[in-house]
Amino acid sequence: MRFRVVLKFLSIVAFIISGWMLIPFAYACAINGRDARAFAASLMIGVFVGFLLYLGGRRADMSRMRVRDVIASVAAAWITASFISAFPYWLDGAAPTFTDAFFESMSGYTTTGATIFPSLDELPRGLLTWRAITHWLGGMGIIVLTLAMLPFTSIGGFQMFSAESPGLVHEKVTPRLRQTTIALWSVYFALTTILTVCLCLMGMGFFDAINHAMATISTGGFSTHSTSVAFFKDPYVEWIITLFMFLSGANFVLYIRALRGKTLKNFFTDPEFKFYFFVVASTSLAISVALYAGGLYLSFFDALRYGAFQVTSLVTTTGFVSADYEMWPYVTKSLLFICLFLGGCAGSTSGGIKHIRLLVTGRQIARQLSRTLNPRSVLIYPIGTTTLDPAVVSSCMAFTGLYLIVFAAGTFAISLFETDLIAAISGVASALGNVGPAFGNLGPKYNFGSQAQGAKWIYSFLMMSGRLELYTVFALFSGEFWREGVIWFEEARD
Repeated sequence: MRFRVVLKFLSIVAFIISGWMLIPFAYACAINGRDARAFAASLMIGVFVGFLLYLGGRRADMSRMRVRDVIASVAAAWITASFISAFPYWLDGAAPTFTDAFFESMSGYTTTGATIFPSLDELPRGLLTWRAITHWLGGMGIIVLTLAMLPFTSIGGFQMFSAESPGLVHEKVTPRLRQTTIALWSVYFALTTILTVCLCLMGMGFFDAINHAMATISTGGFSTHSTSVAFFKDPYVEWIITLFMFLSGANFVLYIRALRGKTLKNFFTDPEFKFYFFVVASTSLAISVALYAGGLYLSFFDALRYGAFQVTSLVTTTGFVSADYEMWPYVTKSLLFICLFLGGCAGSTSGGIKHIRLLVTGRQIARQLSRTLNPRSVLIYPIGTTTLDPAVVSSCMAFTGLYLIVFAAGTFAISLFETDLIAAISGVASALGNVGPAFGNLGPKYNFGSQAQGAKWIYSFLMMSGRLELYTVFALFSGEFWREGVIWFEEARD
């Protein structure tokens, strides 16, 4: 690993994040918010950190980044962004400790939506805007943003894209990587704009509308109110957000293809999207029937409204809340707990295992059962009209296994802090899947502020690991990564 190359890339990330901080700073100054000074100081800190990183890596040659450079740069970029972005919360005094501020920042960038703030309604609007910006940037990806802004011409750019973006197989939908990232951001921005307009038309104020639009499209779930979407008590707002949460959980490549081909047939032929639609629709219907049969709601339409919203919110790992689901029957809570693991489609802004992996795992189980009855049969792995490479199937199974191992290890680590077992299990599932709300004392009426300081660092690590899909983070802990050592003082090539 070339240390100076990593430092030079991190300096770019630091300057970009500091630049985005100008938006909430200007807004806080315009409304004479108390947090203006915190943003001014944070801006200076961010630029200073970026300058120090640049000094350390100014001689580095970034024309061709190696695999180890890429892995270290991507993982460190998320830590650097979260570190710089934590200062406004801390310097304003809204976060009592830097640990709390870092947790909030990491939760934002990883689009987890878990918060340490007990009352969002009392936070300055500048900080609320910064929370929305962090998970809007993190939804599409810090590295994807950097690649869209900078002309990376080497293979290192695509390796970075692959290391950060979720999915089994990564593809460039345009001839050049930069064009691909710009196309993705264009779709992302367009969906955010459309949802903002729709929410404003429903009577929501512009500030709430744009914040909730960024939270929805990024599947982040940071609201401007402590009671989340339930604050508005508007069924039309809930249905609109439900629709856009579902759309945000789909593969963004499908949108680009639909726009280029001017047809929606890709959505109806894509096996992952069809499976994703079936899971969300069937789970929503099952929970809605249980809510109506249990007498919690007088009409089935109300039960469907709350059931569909909460299922879509948890499956897509958005984490919005429209009702206190802790008061629902156990059967519905069991289904909602399962939703914490699912995630959306590969190539979406969602976290979790992803539906393509669930689909491949199901097909693999079916094939193995068939082979038990027919030992001489040849295993093939059809997904739609294509046949998956066995290496892809193996990668899928390995990821699912590692995901469950990390979940078990994380639950054990959190339980050491004497956390309620239900909260520990669901909290780890929520953090690893980038969902946000959990169960027990981490349910929709509570927050992560009461958790031990050490537990918050574990949750932060799990959030980053889940957002980068485990391998990018855990590769740093392998002996093979460090086998060739670190080059500290490589001179730039002429």
